[in-house]
Order: sequence, then C-alpha cells, then structure tokens
Amino acid sequence: MIGRSVTNHPRALIAVALAVFLLFAGVASGAMNALSLNRFADPNAESAAAAAELAELFGTGTANVAILVTATGGDVRDADVVAVGRQLTDDLARYPGVGDVSSFWQADAPDTLAGTDFRHALVLAWVPGDADQVRAQILPGIEEQIVDAVTDPAVTLTLGGADGVFRDVAAQASADFLRAELIVLPLVFALLALVLRRIALALITVGIGLFCVVGTLAALRMVTGFAEVSTFAANIALVMGIGLGVDYGLFVIYRFREELTAGHDVPAAVRRTVASAGRAVAFSAATVGTSLAVLLAFPFPFLSSFAYAGIAVAVTAVIGSVLILPAALMLLGRRALPKRPALAPEQGFWFRTADYVMRKPVLAGGSALLVLLLLGAPALGVNFGPPDDRVVGAEQPVRVMYDTIRADFATEEADAVHVVAPQADIAEIAAYAERLSALPGVLRVDSAGGVFGAGAPGRASPDPARFVSGDSTWLRVVPTGERLADDPGGLVREVRSTAAPFDVLVGGYPAELVDYRDGVVARLPLVAALIMLVTFAVLFLMTGSVLAPLKASVLNLLSMTIMFGVLVWGFQNGALAGLLGFTPTGVIEPSIPILMFCIAYGLSMDYEVFLLTRIKEDYDRTGDPIGSVPRGIARSAPLITAAALILAASFAVYATGGVAFLQQLGIGMALTVAIDATVVRGVLAPALMRLAGDANWWAPGPLRRFHDRFGLRESEQPEKLAAAAQDALPAAVSSPLG
Repeated sequence: MIGRSVTNHPRALIAVALAVFLLFAGVASGAMNALSLNRFADPNAESAAAAAELAELFGTGTANVAILVTATGGDVRDADVVAVGRQLTDDLARYPGVGDVSSFWQADAPDTLAGTDFRHALVLAWVPGDADQVRAQILPGIEEQIVDAVTDPAVTLTLGGADGVFRDVAAQASADFLRAELIVLPLVFALLALVLRRIALALITVGIGLFCVVGTLAALRMVTGFAEVSTFAANIALVMGIGLGVDYGLFVIYRFREELTAGHDVPAAVRRTVASAGRAVAFSAATVGTSLAVLLAFPFPFLSSFAYAGIAVAVTAVIGSVLILPAALMLLGRRALPKRPALAPEQGFWFRTADYVMRKPVLAGGSALLVLLLLGAPALGVNFGPPDDRVVGAEQPVRVMYDTIRADFATEEADAVHVVAPQADIAEIAAYAERLSALPGVLRVDSAGGVFGAGAPGRASPDPARFVSGDSTWLRVVPTGERLADDPGGLVREVRSTAAPFDVLVGGYPAELVDYRDGVVARLPLVAALIMLVTFAVLFLMTGSVLAPLKASVLNLLSMTIMFGVLVWGFQNGALAGLLGFTPTGVIEPSIPILMFCIAYGLSMDYEVFLLTRIKEDYDRTGDPIGSVPRGIARSAPLITAAALILAASFAVYATGGVAFLQQLGIGMALTVAIDATVVRGVLAPALMRLAGDANWWAPGPLRRFHDRFGLRESEQPEKLAAAAQDALPAAVSSPLG
C-alpha cells in the first residue's frame, strides 16, 4: 500500500515532505531556547528531602552561586577590599530571588571562606528554584547588575557556583552543537558521495538526515510543553539524526539498486524496496527507539531527555527512509545506479575474510575475542563519580575560578554536608556534632550545640539560633578539600552511618551527587534487561532462531566492553587528556556511559539485522548453513561498513568539542561503532555461526510455529528475490569499502 502510494504520487509526496520540513524547521527554531538546564539530582532521594526541609524550615540550602573576589594588590583584609566585599554581600542578599548569603566579610565568617594566603575570598549564595530559573534568569541578572557593576581596581570578580558551572557547560554544549553542524554535514556528504558514487543520491541522503534532525528538534520543542528536556538532547538529535538517516537511507538505496539490476522497472523496484527493506528499517528503528526509550526508567530529566530524542529520531528516520526517500528514488529512476559496477561480492575483501574465518573459526574468532577483551580490560577499573567544573576547558573563567579554590582554599564551604534533625537537647546535639567532627576528613561541624573539629579553634561561632527552627535543627559538616577530592561518596556514607540520638536527613551538594549516582547505578540491571529483551524479540521475529538473539546479545556486550574500556583508559585515567585537552578527574559520571550503552546497543542491533537478513535469505534459498554465512556477509558488509564509517565520523566530531561529556560520547561511540561493524560483525559473528552450524536457525516447536505466523521477513518472496539478484548484485553494490 505504501509502495503503491509512493509510485503513484512521488511529486506530491515530495511536496508534502518539503512543507512538513518547513513546519518542523519553524517549530525547531525555538527548541534551543526551550531546552532545560537540568541538575544532577534524584528528586526522590534522601538528599532531596533534606534540601526541602532546609528550605522550608531554615530558609537556606546548599550554596549554588559563588563570587570569587581577588585582591589585585595586598589581600582581602585590606580596607578597600573589605568595603567592596561587604557591599557585594549586601547587594547580593538584597537581589530578588536570592535566599541566603554568607561571605568572608561577615562577622561570624570562617577563615576558610578566604584562601590560605588571603588573596582570594568568597561570597556564597543559596538561590532557590529550578535550574532554568536560577541559570537562565537570576544568574544573568547577578552577573550584569552586581558583578559587572563593580569597577573598583582593588578587586577582580568571577561568578561561579554549581549552577554557574553547569550554565557554562550548557552554553559550551550549545556552541559545540552549532559547530558540529558545520562540520558533520559536509563530512557526511563527502563520504556519501564516495560510497554511492552519485552526487544526487548523496544530496538526497543528507537531506533525509537533515529531515531527521529538524524533525527531532521540533519534537523535543513540543515535549518541553510537559516535561524537562536537557540541552544535551540537541547534540544527540544531530548525531543520531544524521546517523540513522544515513544508515537507513543506504539500506533502502542498496536494495533499490538490487531490484533494478534484477530486471524490475522503476515503479516495481520502488514497491519491492518499500515492501522488503522498508519493513526491515521499520523494525530496526523500533529497536533503536526502544533501546533509548528504556532511559525513561530513570526518574531523572537529564536521562529521560535522551529517551525523547531517541524515539523522535527513530520515528523521523522511518518516515524519511520509507516514504520520502522512495519517492525521490522513483523520480531519480535508473540514475540511482552506479556509473560503474563494483566487484562481485565473492571477489571482495569481506567475502575473503569471512571465508577464511569459516575455515578457521577457532583461530580467527579466538584472536578477535582476545583483541576485544584486551581493549575492554580497563573497564574493570571503572570508578563512577560526580562531575565538576573540570568538564569544561582550563581556559573557561569558571574553571580558572575553581582551580584557584582547589589550590588556595582549605575547603569548599559550598560543598558542606547538611544534616537535618528534630530538635533535641543541646547536649545531645553537641555530642552528635562532636562524633561527626571526628570522622576522617571533616574540618569542622557547625551546630546549635557549638562548633567542633580541627577548623573550630580561633573561629567566631555562628549564632546558635541560626541552626534552630521550631522543633527542628540542622548541622553543617564541612569537609577538607582533600576529602572532597578523594572520596566525597565515602564521606556521605560515613555521615549517614554515624550513630545519632534522633532521626536525621543527610543532604548537601556531595550527598545530592552521591544519591544521583546511586540512583542511576541501581537501575542499570533493569535497563540492561529491557534492552536485551527487545533485542531477543526483534531478532527472533527476523530469523525464527533462538540462538541468533542470544549470540547477538553476547556480541553486543563485547562491543560495550570496548566502549567502557576506552572511557576508563582514555578519560578516567587520562590517557587521551593531552590529545583532547581535558582534565581527568579519576572518575566517570555514570549517566554518559549509560546513554552510550543504549545508543550503541541499538546501533549494534541495526548491523546485526542487516547482517542476519542477508545470511538468512541465502540460507533459506540454499539450505547451506556454512556457505550462506560468507555469501551473506559479502552482500551486507559493504552497507554495514559504509554506514559505520559515516556514523563513526559523525560521532568523532564531538571529540573536538569543549565539554568532556561530549568528548567521551564522541570517542567512545566512534570506536565502538567502527569495531562493532568490522571485528565483531566481520570476524566474531561468522566464527560463532560456523561453530553453531544448523543450530543457528533452531527454535523449539512452539516458537517456530509462532514465528511462522507472526515473524518478520525482509521480503514477501525472499527466495525469488535472492535468486534473481544473485548474478546481478555486483552492479548493485557500489561501495568501494567491500
């Protein structure tokens, strides 16, 4: 039905597609401004409850805005600097939206709000509200009306804080998105022109990719009407939109060329292409979309944003590849064929490789497995941890600010752990505060019962009334800079495990990051199980085999080990720091590997589907479980290799960006895609299939009958199509890579 509509009205369909594209573009034009600046926080965690109690009962919270004051001569105790500091403190306290302010120049301020040499000092503020409100509305006003308004030559000011850091991260990510657009599109076009050997086809395929990107951005803009969507989702929209648009476009174009060279006229070739490749594309897109949709299992807007982007990319990729592209092919006709035929599949590199692997499966497969395990071995040392200002380059002002704080301050007061408890006897509070102060790496504890710890002597005590509100009290546990740098998670766990004479809620910025990390990691088994279930279902419907989905899951997991190995070796341990210009922190923020896992698993499924449909088609025609493997690989590998090369190049562009998150995504995904499409699909897959023999296509009787009734077949008559295309295929496959 779809194929007939395409062939009957191709020009009308193209006209409608252009109109829809323009509509999408209009909606997408406001997407970047509508996307949110999410925080790394679990809204259901203990730290969130503690933050709510602090805000409601005490009118305070974790300082999320900071101003670093640097004395240009002398130190921050000089009279002219003191005057500026006090005025700055008062102005910030009066600014609309600011809830609580502390600074070095207040009467009861700790010395730790100044650097050890007193050249720098801090003004800290707690600004309530969501990330968008603080970063997009209040911070710009503070910067313009307070920070930039100070012209006294005695000081220089830098605006920062947790929300200031991630405002700059989001701004850099947006800049990287725009720059990537300028690089990715010409790069993809050049590679497509090389692969397809037809400029018109290359332009059309890039157009399909653009349709996916713009459609996805438009969808994200609409989603912002009822949910938070991270600014980083735009980066995924670009690289996945181009990637899937090209992936599916190549698959459809290759099949269309086969149909033409098999002797069909243009309308029949288009209809058969839509009926065969179109169905496979739809199921493959459903797999990719579902792989990313499982991110909705995480109750965090940062991760659920990528689920919305993944679903939108998959839907628009199907529309572009199954409707718009066939209409364009209908108009292009035989001009879609390559100017000169490629080598016969049995003469190509991939056939020879697969044939060798089939003859020596243990040696070839074992060698490939050893290489993958060696590349993935660093993953055993993965250390998940929270992100900080070092996700941006060392030249960024906010990064310079925090490098100064790490080097010159004894601690970061804004990173105190907050403990909220019911009011109790002052002696009990004091005893509990003293126990907390004895924990390793605790500088001091401020409480209604007094100040305790190594940082307490010589310091003016704060007003005890500040720590009491009705029937509640709170304590502030200030860690040393070294403990914060080495083990913030351990500190939070120790505070929570310290015996207390009353029920407590532990919060503060370190606890928020720990709770977010633990919340993400705790849901990993669920996400992995959901993705594998989808993988099994789709591949079973494609092949009717029980072993094929299991084999695919094992191969996909091997590909994932490479990704994690690269992240740990290159980013956590810093091996790529000199090349890419980032600063390693010894940890990996867990959200990014999870996102990469979902993307990579879905893309690996793409390649597995393309590979197995060709092998299964040959097996159904010949009944040969051994020879069908190299023949099927020879017919699918050029497509897989070309698609993987283009997708890897698109991801690799982000390695040149200024945000470590995106660099991790770029390098990790580029290497994973490239190795998956070559070593995994070209060597390990045929080795395992050779060892399995006829068992590759086995299923128990009930499942076999289920597949006979409901299974997906790439073509309604695969045997006839394969037989017709066998001799004509050399002219159809034009990739110089196979």
